[in-house]
Amino acid sequence: MATIILFAPLVGALICGFGHRFIGEKAATMTATALLFLSALLSWVVFLGHDGDQVATVELFRWIESGSMSAYWAVRLDTLTAVMLVVITTVSALVHLYSVGYMAHDENWKKGESYCPRFFAYLSFFTFAMLMLVTADNLVQMFFGWEGVGVASYLLIGFYYRKPSANNAAMKAFIVNRVGDFGFALGIFALFYLTDSIQFDVIFGAAPDLAATSLSFLWMQVNAAELIAVLLFIGAMGKSAQLFLHTWLPDAMEGPTPVSALIHAATMVTAGVFLVVRMSPLFEYAPGALTMVTVIGASTAFFAATVGLVQNDIKRVIAYSTCSQLGYMFAAAGVGFYQAAMFHLFTHAAFKALLFLGAGSVITAMHHEQDMRNYGGLKDKVPLTFWTMIIGTLAITGVGIPFSYDLVGVPIGLAGFVSKDAIIEGVYAGNSVYAFGLLLIAALFTSFYSWRLIFMTFYGEPRGDMHAHEHAHESPRVMTVPLVVLAVGAVLLGTVYYKPFVGSSAEKFFGPSVYNYTGAEASDHAAAPAADTGADPAADSAADSAAEPEAPAVARDQADAPAADAHAAGDGAAAADLSRLDEREFVLHAYHGVPEWVKLAPFVAMLLGLGTAYLFYIARPELPGRLAAANPGLYRFLLNKWYFDELYDVLFVRPARAIGRFLWKQGDGATIDGGINGLAMGVVPFFTRVAARVQSGYVFHYAFAMFIGLAALLTWILLRAFS
Repeated sequence: MATIILFAPLVGALICGFGHRFIGEKAATMTATALLFLSALLSWVVFLGHDGDQVATVELFRWIESGSMSAYWAVRLDTLTAVMLVVITTVSALVHLYSVGYMAHDENWKKGESYCPRFFAYLSFFTFAMLMLVTADNLVQMFFGWEGVGVASYLLIGFYYRKPSANNAAMKAFIVNRVGDFGFALGIFALFYLTDSIQFDVIFGAAPDLAATSLSFLWMQVNAAELIAVLLFIGAMGKSAQLFLHTWLPDAMEGPTPVSALIHAATMVTAGVFLVVRMSPLFEYAPGALTMVTVIGASTAFFAATVGLVQNDIKRVIAYSTCSQLGYMFAAAGVGFYQAAMFHLFTHAAFKALLFLGAGSVITAMHHEQDMRNYGGLKDKVPLTFWTMIIGTLAITGVGIPFSYDLVGVPIGLAGFVSKDAIIEGVYAGNSVYAFGLLLIAALFTSFYSWRLIFMTFYGEPRGDMHAHEHAHESPRVMTVPLVVLAVGAVLLGTVYYKPFVGSSAEKFFGPSVYNYTGAEASDHAAAPAADTGADPAADSAADSAAEPEAPAVARDQADAPAADAHAAGDGAAAADLSRLDEREFVLHAYHGVPEWVKLAPFVAMLLGLGTAYLFYIARPELPGRLAAANPGLYRFLLNKWYFDELYDVLFVRPARAIGRFLWKQGDGATIDGGINGLAMGVVPFFTRVAARVQSGYVFHYAFAMFIGLAALLTWILLRAFS
């Protein structure tokens, strides 16, 4: 079953990419869509039937055999994998179905051009790469899927290759992600250097030793666990568009709208969150790295929410919303609330895909107009799209019944009310005042810009092109059915799955797939199931050895003298870490006991955002213009996204261009071309002229030259003989 889930999208990609010439474009695209629905159905079977204590490994074939590194291409099935499988395949299947209608008459292509099979091939290949990432049993396999997702996203974002803006956006996404991926690769190298393995079970078993080991990096002695965790998080920052490596995400809206729903709702951007949660047994021994995760996550949530307040492109508003919600997930992971991070990832996939696809329906109705200032009054033109987007907005802003948990044992509300509020309460319980404050403000801003989008799009008088308004109509059923399905998910997923993710059965549900808080070390849980599932014997033996008192999982031969000294002196640090981990046990449970004002605060923030948006865009629509005119500096600051692009242009782009220009003109032009041209047009002609003079045509000249040569040869022989 796992093999079918993994390879069905790849088969669909191959059929669309190469087989459409034989079976026809429609048959190829429908086959790819059907294969995705098959994969989604089987994923739900795996998810609903999964036992949290079970960690199964399905080995497909031996992949890499090089020196001491031996890796299988294997499918790791645990709770994290099961959750990601349903998220990825369900959203991808619905996006495939939606794309059948959305791409049917794309105005960006000339009549007769074959573009649909290529688009569906890219979608299916992207899904396959993402599935390969989340099912990986080792870091190299994960990195292979990680890079596959990067290639597929480049192809999808730049799908409209005739548009310079789309090509630039694809390049920007690819290059920015390479910065993060370099950190990820360094983290993998460091783990292999220290543990002599890339298998998750071995690495998790070696985590206590890594926490007591020092490593030389950039002429400094640093804690190995902290360094590796930071490097891995840098990779996650790039893929999940966190602050400083976020600039690619809003520009990625240049791709078709279904691409935005697939990449930015449930797949590529959540890979970074998945990486941090997957590596939680290591991150738990790196408190400094976890603090970094919390600060960056909360800062990203606040930053993106502020920028979303003033954006006018409907897709960019939702894109910055994605960036902000990812910040929530990282903030939760940073305080050790990995379950809440995965819960919000799970629910966010439904309501964010719903909002993106709903925006696509609006864009289609308005003849591909994306500026909300040219919308208005569309409520009756696209009623189904309107109501589904209302549900998505209610979900993301966190509408629910406060304190309903105290009455019925589960919170009653839409998906965001349950999962996002759990994160806000969790960071408070985790004693991160900084994160709690910023996430609360971000919740207020999220409510404002989400309702601003609704009011500007569906209410008020029609604005912009009246011809587009007159001919606006609801999307075909093939596009609206996915909206309805996602709307149901946005309503139910939070309440239905509260207990398994963050409620009373969370520890049993997740089992050993995240760091276990019950007192036993994660390595004990991680290593045991592997022996039952036919995992690599090397991984078993390494995991067993990691449980011994001397913990030889860290390669002793590779540790230099300073590292050995730090290891010898690290027993106290390791003990302190274990003490800290015992304290962190309460994050999963203590968030239930936070003060009542903390539980009520996100709901109040939601109401304030809704009320302000109603005042600004329904009751007194002249207020936004007056406020922007009264604060032009602040308005431009937010409209220009805190000037990150301009700052990076000064710090990186212009110097890189200057260096390239210098190497081009002085290196390539003056040195290489100049040297070759000088040789060809100066040196060679000179010797040619000299040779021409020697060739006089007189026999006595040639005889004289032969005599000189013979004399020189004899002189050299005599000197060699008597030396």
